[in-house]
Amino acid sequence: MAKYRKEKGLSQLDLSLLLGHKSVSIVASAERFYRKKHFNIEHLLKISYILDVSIDLFFKSFEE
Repeated sequence: MAKYRKEKGLSQLDLSLLLGHKSVSIVASAERFYRKKHFNIEHLLKISYILDVSIDLFFKSFEE
């Protein structure tokens, strides 16, 4: 996920704000799976729209 975010020139804070959160914690924690924090399907759908990528890109590592 961080790869696509960085390619679009967005910081973790930028993405957090676009998702409707006031702090970077949701993105920072989920990108590192810190304390088993993760994005839910609604987050993934919003992120795919924000980053203009297909949602299936977020699941590719599980397919390989």
